[in-house]
Amino acid sequence: MKVLTLVIFCIILALTLVVTYWAAKRTNTASEFYAAGGNLSAKENGFALAGDWMSAAAFLGFTGLTALYGMDGSLYAVSALAAFLLILMLIAEPIRNTGRFTLGDVIAYRMRRPEARLAAVIGTTVVNLAYMIPQMAGAGVLMQLLLGVPYSTAVVFVGIGMVVYVRFGGMIATTWVQIIKAVLLLTTAAVMVVWLLSKVGFNPLNLFSGVEAKYGAQMLLPGNYLKHPLDTFSLALSLIVGTAGLPHIMTRFFTVPDAKTARKSVIWLMFLAGSFFIVTTLIGLASAIFVGQDQIRAADKGGNLALPLLAQYLGGGAGTLGGEIFLAVVCAIAFATILAVVAGLTLATSGTIAHDLYVNVIKKGHVSEVGQVRVAKLSTLVVGVLAIGFGLLAEGLNVAVLVILAIAIAASANFPIILLSLFWRRFNTAGVIGGVVVGGISALGLAYIGPAFMGKDAIFPIVNPTILSMPLGFLGAFLGTWLGGRDLANEQRYDEVLFKAHTGVGAKK
Repeated sequence: MKVLTLVIFCIILALTLVVTYWAAKRTNTASEFYAAGGNLSAKENGFALAGDWMSAAAFLGFTGLTALYGMDGSLYAVSALAAFLLILMLIAEPIRNTGRFTLGDVIAYRMRRPEARLAAVIGTTVVNLAYMIPQMAGAGVLMQLLLGVPYSTAVVFVGIGMVVYVRFGGMIATTWVQIIKAVLLLTTAAVMVVWLLSKVGFNPLNLFSGVEAKYGAQMLLPGNYLKHPLDTFSLALSLIVGTAGLPHIMTRFFTVPDAKTARKSVIWLMFLAGSFFIVTTLIGLASAIFVGQDQIRAADKGGNLALPLLAQYLGGGAGTLGGEIFLAVVCAIAFATILAVVAGLTLATSGTIAHDLYVNVIKKGHVSEVGQVRVAKLSTLVVGVLAIGFGLLAEGLNVAVLVILAIAIAASANFPIILLSLFWRRFNTAGVIGGVVVGGISALGLAYIGPAFMGKDAIFPIVNPTILSMPLGFLGAFLGTWLGGRDLANEQRYDEVLFKAHTGVGAKK
């Protein structure tokens, strides 16, 4: 199986490297590096968004949670999909119309103050690194468990891969790597579902009744994983509003020519991701029935190997050629999924460091086109080194905790300042700083004293702190705005911002 997995993975890797080589010849300007020149179609961007959003946590984590905890696991998938309703109706069009390359552009267009852009840099970098670390750690654990490759070797390999994709191909390469990965992931999931449904008479309800018969009715009821009454609400709130604060997702709206295309790309994403997340629930239930919870926990106590084990079972079982081939395919695609996601995170992080911090804060916009691209590529190396370093330090940590933390910070620090910048006339630079500082610190602090870090000794009883940290982020933004005093020039620009946000007149491609 190890040889098969390596062969299949090398084939996928070779395909993505060819794409990177092709993209490198088409990446010369800052716009092409950061935003693919703003020329992607709705379908292309929709598939790339799906590739960005369908991470290893979704592919492996949601399936494992459903297999071990029943319908509590499926709540993660439903909440993740519902997130894009908010983005479609409220966020996608204004962000596309008021920004150019980064979320810092959206904030700075309204505030015109370097302090506001610097606050956006901090929020973006912290969220991206927090989201990147569990991806790196997940790659290390996956290769360690399935291939016997040392954890550190896997983390370094992923780091080098993401730097190659981003440094040489920029957004064009990252986009097409994500599209390829999305197609592979959706195809594999579809094959698995048809295969497992054939074993239950093509009636999905038989999966639910099978789980109930084997594990009892409680498996189909809430409360198996999310123990506190408010955990479910906080989880849904975090994923729904936190997604709108994830920089690597939001920056994809700068890759299309106009707001209409941005909205269409979200619709494509919802169709693709919706199909995928429904599938994760069915696969999770099937894993519980055909593989068994004891065997899943024996392979990985968090349940992250439920899907690969089901693939092995469907192919004929351990030791059979079919079982080993299908297991190898699933493992290779899971690893390719991690590579694609960290590439998107790397690009978003290097973009904010180069474009927001260096070009606009330090150099105040006085940098040539060639210089911007050079700094962006250099910052990619810096981000790669940081990601590898943090990934190595994360060995042995619960990666689910880090994912919770990243989403909570996005919901508490980034989402309030984006929303208020677009829809509150009086909002000012002090409010941006207050929102990022209070929201970010409260999310970090509450998560640290919560069950995710402290277990049974937790002071704060809810796993996901968003239910409290997001209101605190808004409070920090409101207090900062009022204590910072009136900024009449900023308030006078509000009508211009609102007009541009909803019409797209004057928006840059």
